[in-house]
Amino acid sequence: MFLADKETIKMEITKIKKPKILVIGDAAIDEMVYGNTERISREAPVLILRHTKTKIILGAASNAAHNIAAINGGKVSIISTYGDDYYGPILLQAFEDAKVDTSYMVKAPERPTTVKTRISGSCSQSVTQQIVRIDRETRENLCKETEDKICENIEKAIPDFDGVILSDYHLGNLTDRVIKTAIAAAKKHNKVIVADVQKDMNRYKGVTAMTPNQPDTEKFVGFFIKDEETLKAAGKKLIEDADSESMLITRGGDGMAVFEKDGTFSPIPVFNKTDVFDVTGAGDTVVATFTLGLAAGLSPKHAAIIGNLAASIVIRSFGCATTNIKELIKTADKIKFDKIRG
Repeated sequence: MFLADKETIKMEITKIKKPKILVIGDAAIDEMVYGNTERISREAPVLILRHTKTKIILGAASNAAHNIAAINGGKVSIISTYGDDYYGPILLQAFEDAKVDTSYMVKAPERPTTVKTRISGSCSQSVTQQIVRIDRETRENLCKETEDKICENIEKAIPDFDGVILSDYHLGNLTDRVIKTAIAAAKKHNKVIVADVQKDMNRYKGVTAMTPNQPDTEKFVGFFIKDEETLKAAGKKLIEDADSESMLITRGGDGMAVFEKDGTFSPIPVFNKTDVFDVTGAGDTVVATFTLGLAAGLSPKHAAIIGNLAASIVIRSFGCATTNIKELIKTADKIKFDKIRG
């Protein structure tokens, strides 16, 4: 069976701009600091950079929200925390610039705003290279007061959305209670809910779908994926253990694999193997477009194909990047779906 019909995929891409999505999880910003190498310090054997620019990029769960906003024109809200610190307003401003609604965000004075600062240097004889990364974060679970506010906002918000993403970067926002509250509210109001999770997948039982990568899948199921037989066994176990409707396993250079509760298995190859510049944030792009697809009523296979198309675009850029409907259709137009079996 061939992978898909090109005209159908292009038509379905236009549908994913309609759903309204709620992202719940670990919000963060990537602070990119750039400079030109000047000299070695006399105070210590360290490089001195003359600062040229600083760029703020939405990362972690924030990147998933940003990807959705770029595709559906800003019909997205995020529920997370930010600190009572210097970076709190910077995070909120970055969301505003990206057209992501922050009315459900919660200020948590006991927690820092999560920031990954990457310092990069360059000189006339070399390309820009990262020198050091500084992380400002906590991995502690939410305190009860903050958790109460998050759960209250979840129950208030979910009825107004078509789909929900749980984006877990293990920074403490997705406590067991927060996860259970979100899944229960999504089920009560018949909403699609997708978990982008790296470990502890058993905490997400009852979601519509999950989007784990292959290494994390292998850890969860307890065996290596070596061929199609073990891949199918892993997908079957994930579906059963998670009590989900579908499962999307991302496999790096081997593409993706989609599993459905009725036993349907759909392997999807990589659409871009030659122009890979940076895979940072590609997983957020996949879960964003996959969820938009499911919320728009697309089949898991077609939602995953569009997610794969989106990933093939953003990996051409440095750092977390986004795409849009126009780029997706243009990219789909170049793919010979009728030559690919899947």
